[in-house]
Amino acid sequence: SEKQITGACLQYLTDAQLEEMEAGWSQRISYSSQVFNDSIHGHIWLHPLLVRIINTLQFNRLRNLKQLGGTYFVYPGASHNRFEHSIGVAHLAGRLVRALRKQQPELGISPRDELCVQIAGLCHDLGKLCMLYALVSVPAALLSLHSCANLCNNLDNCTDEFWVDLGTPQNRSVSGIRAKLERNWRFYKGRPESKSFLYDIVANERNSIDVDKMDYFARDCHHLGIRNNFDFERFLMFARVCVVDGKKQICTRDKEAHNLYEMFHTRHRLHREAYKHRVVHIIQAMISEAFQKADKYIQISGSDGQMFNLSTAIDDMEAYTKLTDYVFDRILYSKCNNLADAQTILKKIVDRELYKCVDEIRHLTTKEIKQDEFHKWYKNETSSKPDVSVQAEDIIIKVSLMDYGMKEKNPINAMWFYRKNDPDSVSELLPKKFSEKVIRVFCKKPDNKSLDVAKMYFQQWYDTINQVNLLAVMRACHQNNDFSAVFLTLPHAPHDEPPQG
Repeated sequence: SEKQITGACLQYLTDAQLEEMEAGWSQRISYSSQVFNDSIHGHIWLHPLLVRIINTLQFNRLRNLKQLGGTYFVYPGASHNRFEHSIGVAHLAGRLVRALRKQQPELGISPRDELCVQIAGLCHDLGKLCMLYALVSVPAALLSLHSCANLCNNLDNCTDEFWVDLGTPQNRSVSGIRAKLERNWRFYKGRPESKSFLYDIVANERNSIDVDKMDYFARDCHHLGIRNNFDFERFLMFARVCVVDGKKQICTRDKEAHNLYEMFHTRHRLHREAYKHRVVHIIQAMISEAFQKADKYIQISGSDGQMFNLSTAIDDMEAYTKLTDYVFDRILYSKCNNLADAQTILKKIVDRELYKCVDEIRHLTTKEIKQDEFHKWYKNETSSKPDVSVQAEDIIIKVSLMDYGMKEKNPINAMWFYRKNDPDSVSELLPKKFSEKVIRVFCKKPDNKSLDVAKMYFQQWYDTINQVNLLAVMRACHQNNDFSAVFLTLPHAPHDEPPQG
């Protein structure tokens, strides 16, 4: 700030100048920098460029996106937003990079590397839709790409050099926010393959251990009132970069395996008790239904005076910036007759007149459970029974996957550990895998007769597909002369031990 550095010349700063700026931060407070008092991490000191990004319209949109969406209607404390979470991720990303830089100077991590990773952490949630997620099928990564591109334009392109410098916006999104493991480094101009570990700090697709989860586990537990047993401070302390199969990866001490187990136990608990809570599930379904009914009747102004509805606002960044959780209140308090059906559903949520859960099953069959298939079967079964008052559309099926973050795989299998007395040697921990599915069936009609009908027909359909699945498994086992898998398809199998021999 003393050198009157503006956004137009930020892209031309050298590493030496950045080093000088970094030294200055510890001695004085720049008027363009800012300290944030965070509920989880305490006082956070942020680089001036990060502050400029935070002060944009695109980033401030996150203030009006609840981190957990409809979970707020079950846990009143879950009112925190994506804005504070994103700042927390940027903070932890910077801390992890600085820790690696201090412990392993031979890695050649520069101040620019640190800043790039922090920007990736800060912007990783720009594409989130929260309550509106069911309206569109566009991946969040693509929305993040468009949001980041528009944000960079508003910053007079000053982030081009601070970001991972790639030739195309598509590569920028993949590289800076969610890099694929099968990347071909010939096409990446931002960082050499020797710094590939930097791409695993914000969004780690190797084992799901990244600063994004570290922040939202701690933040969500704090606001939900759920105990967090994972100590991310220890992970930051013992993190090191080791060479695994010729590639550099972020590893941790072998004694930290238990701490990582606690991380994924916390994740599973959050999913079981909050994210995929039975009531949260149905509230999200009701919100989605209401928004779909209101979609074509809500107009959002975009660039050049164009008007968009809820599902098309993502096509225009000016309209997309206005797409926040305020839509819920806009429908709820609207006097437009066209929004009456959607408004009725949202009023039921507020008045706690929710759809009823009629059944819950631990998913044993390998066949995928699809609501559309059940609806088709249900219509065929009830077509000749005019006395059945429950329509197929009145029955909602929700399937929840409870796992450690990598479906049927245990992410710790993909984590490598180093030993204190042999830092160049790594070993792999091989725990048991964990994954299960929970099927919940809801009915829109609250009377007992309708609930019984919905439950009865769903159980009939579920038994039918289970029998088909059992026959298929038995045929496969007969061909392989191994019938041990049959036991897994039988009812109540998880409560018993498989037969021996």
